[in-house]
Amino acid sequence: MALQRKAYDDFLKWKSAPDRRALLVTGARQVGKTYLIREFGRNEYEVFLEINFIETPKAREIFEGDLDADTLVANLTAFTKVPLVPGQTLVFFDEIQECPRARTAMKFLVEDGRFDYIESGSLLGVSYKEVPSYPVGYEQHLRMYPLTLREFFDAIGQNDQTLELVRERMRNREPIPTAIHERLLRAFSLYMVVGGMPAAVERFNETSDLSHVLAVQQDIVDLYRQDIAKYGDDRPHIKMIFDAIPEELDKKNKRFKLSDLAKSARMERYASDFMWVADAGVGLPCYNVKAPELPLSLNAQHNLFKLFLCDVGLLSAQTSGDARFDLLQGNLAVNWGSMLENAIAQELTAHGFDLRYFDKAKYGEVDFVIEKGSKALPIEAKSGKDYEKHKALDNVMAVREWGIDSAIVFCRGNVREEGKVLYLPWYAVMFIEKERGPQKIDLAEFLG
Repeated sequence: MALQRKAYDDFLKWKSAPDRRALLVTGARQVGKTYLIREFGRNEYEVFLEINFIETPKAREIFEGDLDADTLVANLTAFTKVPLVPGQTLVFFDEIQECPRARTAMKFLVEDGRFDYIESGSLLGVSYKEVPSYPVGYEQHLRMYPLTLREFFDAIGQNDQTLELVRERMRNREPIPTAIHERLLRAFSLYMVVGGMPAAVERFNETSDLSHVLAVQQDIVDLYRQDIAKYGDDRPHIKMIFDAIPEELDKKNKRFKLSDLAKSARMERYASDFMWVADAGVGLPCYNVKAPELPLSLNAQHNLFKLFLCDVGLLSAQTSGDARFDLLQGNLAVNWGSMLENAIAQELTAHGFDLRYFDKAKYGEVDFVIEKGSKALPIEAKSGKDYEKHKALDNVMAVREWGIDSAIVFCRGNVREEGKVLYLPWYAVMFIEKERGPQKIDLAEFLG
């Protein structure tokens, strides 16, 4: 069964736009970019042409001469020997970071308008080859992530009607029927182990064998290490950071400490290395804020942060096998708070939220703070049975000038509201969505 991905709907919206630009699809390796673009091209176009600049390096010669549209189209058809049909052709340039002039050429190809173009590459954020001139205004960017929780639930056969019932009950602050609640808790625990990498999810669906899933996950982790060895400018530092993520997250205070890498480590020396991990899509930085007040971006402290992996399955693959088994058995004696926070972090990221947390000695630590509408919304992730104890959250909500009128605690319990705190089951994070304001305004009314 093919995996259903929300990004496919985003592709369709892009295709239907009358003034569409080239679509630049980014994201970490192995999140399914190439597969989904191929499926889209073959389903939605009469002609689908794919060029991979790593597999076919000679294709770079297409862009070595003049970059006017007529010359480029002539070169394309001569090189591929594929006739292109105006209005019915999608040209897909994969691993485009290997051909910087192809990025520059997008301006002229988009202006020409005969064909549609999608570009993709896993390491565009850390591309080591300089683009002569970026096609500003001629590209639409779309970032892909591992499967979200909703996509994972779809993949393992959870009923859409059941999930919509959960959404409705959550909105109305009503408990989920017990049988459904327990089933979805088990499904969430499975997500913590399998994660959202398409190859891992497909292997699980094919075999139901977690040892096979683990082998896939370890291959992906090894691939990331190979990318660091090949492309990382400061390879030893970047590899140290990447390898340290699971251990740092497993500590009581999950903040990433440079002193754990080297006693003499200083942020100014390592800052670009952390950014490499983030720009490659394999790490998700979560910055501390001075105060839980909007705008959070202006309160962020970039020298204090937690660093999550892009996929909770990859994180669980780097823990002991006993911990994975205990997690699936619902053994709460196991410390899996790091994996729970990672799962919530990647879900919030996929929904468009910037990751922030709040930690100050006077108040304690709140796991996440997001911008929800015009308010700051604090979030706690509780893996144990004592989820009703949240001293830091209480301290933060008691500060009147911050004006926080609601908070969320994700826990194993059912939907329940108590005062300002909304208790939600872990799996309900799939329904925390970013509120979007009006896209158009009446200028005359706005100006009075």
